[in-house]
Amino acid sequence: MIAHADLEAELAYLQRYALAQLRDRDAANEIVQETVLAALESGDSFSGKSSLRTWLTSILRFKLIDRLRRKGKEVLFESLEDETDDSDFDGLFSKDGHWQDKIKAWSGPEESLMSRQFWEVFERCSEVMPRRTAMAFVMREVMGLDIAEICNNLDVTATNCSVLLYRARMSLRECFEIRWTGEAKA
Repeated sequence: MIAHADLEAELAYLQRYALAQLRDRDAANEIVQETVLAALESGDSFSGKSSLRTWLTSILRFKLIDRLRRKGKEVLFESLEDETDDSDFDGLFSKDGHWQDKIKAWSGPEESLMSRQFWEVFERCSEVMPRRTAMAFVMREVMGLDIAEICNNLDVTATNCSVLLYRARMSLRECFEIRWTGEAKA
């Protein structure tokens, strides 16, 4: 049986995870509530082989995937023409395709990844990206979905998905250089 206090301790994490994907606080709250309800209803199936957080995240992932499948067709009418132009990133690379400026190493990347500040910056950076771009990135890098699943959920081709992921990574890199390290590119 899962203690309510243990569940409550994981709510902030689940909320951040859902918010990063849905980019809508009300929808994130709703899906986290659905996740907690499902966890309480099936608490006997939690064997303790994994951490409670891992088990809850797994439930949340399935809830998010189901929601995206249900709403995918109606939510994503954005045209790829509205997405960021690739030429916005041309200045980041040298003629031979390497980064112009290397990103500075962060001290303690494991601690930074789990820190609240990281997720706050990540959330702010993902909010400035076009919705479909941010969704593709979170599906791939946070939720761990494969390209075929992302294409199905976003109703895009594999090529378009790769472009969305590329744009998301470039946008996040640039945003993190400014918001995390505090160094704007000249």
